[in-house]
Amino acid sequence: MLKDFKPVLSILLRFIVIYLVLLFGYQFYLNASKAGGLDPFSRIIADQVASIQKVSGFPTLLYDDVKNEQIWFYVKKNYVTRMVEGCNAISVMILFVAFVFAFYKGSKTFVFAIAGLVMLYIMNLLRIVGLNIVMSDYKDYGKIFHDFIFPAVIYGSVVVLWLVWIKFFALKNENS
Repeated sequence: MLKDFKPVLSILLRFIVIYLVLLFGYQFYLNASKAGGLDPFSRIIADQVASIQKVSGFPTLLYDDVKNEQIWFYVKKNYVTRMVEGCNAISVMILFVAFVFAFYKGSKTFVFAIAGLVMLYIMNLLRIVGLNIVMSDYKDYGKIFHDFIFPAVIYGSVVVLWLVWIKFFALKNENS
């Protein structure tokens, strides 16, 4: 009977191992960069968001709050949001990679994972830009966008990528 479940257990075990290794690696990275305030990856994202906003007609300044490990976004000279470690979408990306590699299919797994990570990175940048614009010009809608709409965008993107991976790559018959 256990033979019937071997493929499912194999996928599940691969997912758990990959997820935990990536999660512990990320936690090690966060611990190593703690003394400098917000981690370097989140800083890069904040800088890129500010650049996109400036080009889009939303003058943006960043205030680095090292002690509290955050960066404050000032759009049109007003404080609108703050960036903390959780805004960088790394935890979402780790979940995505663990799922894709749980259904490993050779070199195309790496290609799909990298393409998916690039897409998630771009979606996250646009999510933060969108939130800053909403908080700048439509503050009354800020909570609903922060709590529901923009999380749905990033998690929805992950689900769509997973579905594409499963339907067109992972479960596709190799002989057809």
